[in-house]
Amino acid sequence: MVVSPCISICKSDPITGYCYGCSRSKDEISKWKNEDTDDNWKIQNIKDIKNRMASWQLKSFEQSYEYKCKNGISIAKKIKMEQNK
Repeated sequence: MVVSPCISICKSDPITGYCYGCSRSKDEISKWKNEDTDDNWKIQNIKDIKNRMASWQLKSFEQSYEYKCKNGISIAKKIKMEQNK
């Protein structure tokens, strides 16, 4: 199973349409949610979105995505949960 690249920073850039957090388009986000989407497409999509990112955004994404893969939750979501305690 390939972990979704969503890092819980869900706001789209009005010019490109890409999410500020994961750099996916709305179509790509929808395709990730489709149970028929295979892992090969998801792996390629992660490569594609990383190529869209600038240096600071890529570094931040990679740190948060790695954290999510290891812990099952994004850093942003963890912080929100801690603030709501």
